[in-house]
Amino acid sequence: MKYLQNFTCKVLQRRYLFQPRLSTLYYSTAKDADTKVQLAAGYQPKQVEQAYWERDKEQANLPQAGNRCKRGPYRMLLPPPNVTGNLHLGHALTATVQDVIARQRRQLGYEVDWVPGTDHAGIATQVVVERTLATAGGKTRHDIGREAFLEEVWKWKAAKGAGIVQDLRLLGCSLNWSREYFTMDEQQANAVNVAFERLFDEGLIQRRNSIVNWSTTLQSAISDIEVEVLDIKEPTTVSVPGYKHKILFGRIFEFAYTVVDGETLPDGSVEEIVVSTTRPETILGDVAVAVHPLDPRYSKYRNMEAVQLKHPFRNDTIPLVFDLAVDRDFGTGAVKITPAHDKFDFELAARHQLQPRQVFTKDGLILDTFDGFEGKLRFEVREMIVQRLDRMGLLRQVRPHAMQLPICSRSKDVIEYMIWPQWFLNCKEMAQNALSELHSGRLQIVPSNFEVEWDRWLEEGRDWCISRQLWWGHQVPAYQFTDAQGNAHWVAAASEQEARRKAVQLLGGGSQEELSLVRDPDVLDTWFSSALLPFSAAGWPNESYKEKYPLDIMQTGHDILFFWVARMMMMGLKLTGEAPFNKVLLNGIVCDAHGRKMSKSLGNIVAPQQVVQGASMDSIIEGLEQSLAAGVINEAEMEISYRSMSKMFPKGIQECGTDALRFTLLSHNIKNHFINFDVSACHTNKLFINKIWQAMRFTLGAAERLNISLHQFETLDGVNLGTWDRWIIGRLGETLAICSDSYNNYNFHMATAALKHFFYQNLCDTYLETTKTEINHRTPTGYIHVGTLTACLSWGLQALAPFTPFVASELLQHVPLNMEVKLSQYADSKLVAEINDVVGICQSVRQLKSMHKVSKRHEPKLTLFATNAESEQVLARHLQQIQLLSRCERVDLDMLIENSKHAKKLNLFSTAGALCSFGLSMNEDFGMTLAERDNLVQSNIKRLKRLATELQKYRMRLDNEAFQLMADKKTREHFEKRVKELEAEMKSLMPETA
Repeated sequence: MKYLQNFTCKVLQRRYLFQPRLSTLYYSTAKDADTKVQLAAGYQPKQVEQAYWERDKEQANLPQAGNRCKRGPYRMLLPPPNVTGNLHLGHALTATVQDVIARQRRQLGYEVDWVPGTDHAGIATQVVVERTLATAGGKTRHDIGREAFLEEVWKWKAAKGAGIVQDLRLLGCSLNWSREYFTMDEQQANAVNVAFERLFDEGLIQRRNSIVNWSTTLQSAISDIEVEVLDIKEPTTVSVPGYKHKILFGRIFEFAYTVVDGETLPDGSVEEIVVSTTRPETILGDVAVAVHPLDPRYSKYRNMEAVQLKHPFRNDTIPLVFDLAVDRDFGTGAVKITPAHDKFDFELAARHQLQPRQVFTKDGLILDTFDGFEGKLRFEVREMIVQRLDRMGLLRQVRPHAMQLPICSRSKDVIEYMIWPQWFLNCKEMAQNALSELHSGRLQIVPSNFEVEWDRWLEEGRDWCISRQLWWGHQVPAYQFTDAQGNAHWVAAASEQEARRKAVQLLGGGSQEELSLVRDPDVLDTWFSSALLPFSAAGWPNESYKEKYPLDIMQTGHDILFFWVARMMMMGLKLTGEAPFNKVLLNGIVCDAHGRKMSKSLGNIVAPQQVVQGASMDSIIEGLEQSLAAGVINEAEMEISYRSMSKMFPKGIQECGTDALRFTLLSHNIKNHFINFDVSACHTNKLFINKIWQAMRFTLGAAERLNISLHQFETLDGVNLGTWDRWIIGRLGETLAICSDSYNNYNFHMATAALKHFFYQNLCDTYLETTKTEINHRTPTGYIHVGTLTACLSWGLQALAPFTPFVASELLQHVPLNMEVKLSQYADSKLVAEINDVVGICQSVRQLKSMHKVSKRHEPKLTLFATNAESEQVLARHLQQIQLLSRCERVDLDMLIENSKHAKKLNLFSTAGALCSFGLSMNEDFGMTLAERDNLVQSNIKRLKRLATELQKYRMRLDNEAFQLMADKKTREHFEKRVKELEAEMKSLMPETA
């Protein structure tokens, strides 16, 4: 160890550099003092990121802070992106949040195990591959068969899965790639089969007919999350797959059911009950009409033994039933009940033991049992039904009606509610257990307002439809067989051989070879396999999974709190006996700069790599054309996307780099419901990163000028730092404290804001500017300044590293990582307030210069007029820094008195807060017209009025007895101080405005 005692251009041992003060800088001799500036002239993200990946060892890309303590493992799971395309900004947000958590935890000494993977995305992937087949050769999956189709899907997965992994790597995600999984790999398939079998054998999984969301285009049940709602305010035509023309929605139809054996009214008409419906085509499946028992319009029927109504299209009658669930305010208060095609009707019919009557086939055609309508498309039959009702004299009214139309997000078809045999998982008990985790405090949800959503979804504990009528996915591991009496039975097993053994056991004996087994062709809901991931990705059902389970945190978007997070909790508790995580962090939905959700229908989707690398309009159009050719988007979406992107980015997207993208994403409060992403803000953050880059270049250049190496600095302990050195180290300490607190509370936007303020305003725009004179003159203070800059860059960049790993890794090579700084020693609120006042003065001076176009050629000289002796002492301590920061040739200090020797020489005058007012004098090149002079006076008068208004408000509060009684001492002192400051500032303005 060597040490300096300040003042030489060479690093020599025990050389006294300044008398009588001794300032000691300790430095290490471990590295060669290579002082050459090795940084490019400006920040170039592409080159920086390439250099990052070219480094020999991955560990070199993670800033090391010496021998860190080992705090044990920290486990996370990346929500697996679908293999339907490249990463979108929503994926980028979630991945960046988790990567920031991972990197910060590593800095604290944890061994982070962050697991990557991709999801097979059953419906989404099948739809895209089907589009690709249709685009490439005009074929459907049925044309080529299930086996050939699945081969095509696996090819798609191989191509797209690799692209997603590459995107994650390019984003800088420090994942544990040795544990990468795919939700249909061998390990996951085994876990899915075992889970299904155990739940089936326990009686929790059963097969039954029930109503589901049905896509007639996909010919499959779909989950609620795949249903989009189209709000229709007035009659509107909508494109529906399979129809040559658009279909009109947004109308309500009223028609009459005649009462069997009803009264003949005075006008000769038959007694009737008028019902309201938005779906006339389902009349064919009506099994009843329902009214509220307390509705006075139908009270006459309440005490009748039975009321039958004549069906207009079937040769039978249907009953009138009374049910409390009927909305009396909807239409006529009487509603038709079609349990086969409506969820509300299905439940009501079950209560009244009414048998459903199906109208549609699985592909949306009318069943053969309805003469005159059989084989026709459902919405074409709608118009036929209405016309026939009109001819029969039963149509009473058709009027506009606001409604919500359910749309399949994958096929864009109108959802049909259908009764279909499906596999259901009984979630009642599991849901209660998941609720108990939250209510007991064992589970924390951040932000806490989503606890209500957790309760809302789980309290009912509805059965989960886990089957889908698709080809791509985990085929249901269930086999059907028939006993001697012809009764069908099901067994669950991972293999046909195991199924035969179970079937024989169930039958009580017999030959396995003679038994006929048929495996269910359906596949499981994608969310079923995803719900197992915390433990299946760890190796479950093998007991070794316990070494990597549970997770420490589950972080994902709030939109899948129930569909994924709650189901992981239910399945984890059920199948492992332990909660899969005890903390859930939810982020918002990424929208465009205007707050619109990014979607194909709006054409406003921006890919992360377009922001990172930049994209011309030609390349954006080329990407859209490739998506069209691949079947990812259709022609209508292509046209919308072209118009939208041309409007948003007429000149293309500027290159921002990965660090700027990550920093921008985390500059938003991720806990907000929506996150508006603005590409221009991303480019601004690229310029911010360049500012740090330039600060490093300056510091390296300063070290070269002083003939030292930044790596030689080991500590600031014992160094007699100057006022501004102490101030910037204090700002560093506060910034690091904010970052630490922000990490703990997941308020990453507060950390990014603090870092941006520190590097931009505190370090680069203020402190660094004040060091230039001493460094250029190679004074002892110059050495201290370089040491201080080194400490700020080292610790500041290490705090920034989780957000911007590429540039941080690059720049941290040039500074020591273990520089000792006792930050607590530099916390000085009085000094902070003083420096803030001085910086405020300099900003006011620069603003006045800018307003009047004062440049260096005018040789501006600044005169400060202190409001009192105390202010004069404060200002006197910082005259050198004020000159540098205000960019003036000279600074004079005077008291604010009428006969000041400087007052007569001023060209411009203004005030700068409570400490002082100031004036500027320029050479003869500066000319000021009478109008400009008058504008300056008027500006000061306006400022004086504003100050007077503020002063009045403060005085009114101080004069208020209630305030004096209720306010604490600190608050009262703040108000009294502010009154004095305002009075001083007004006094400094009055001579000029008189």
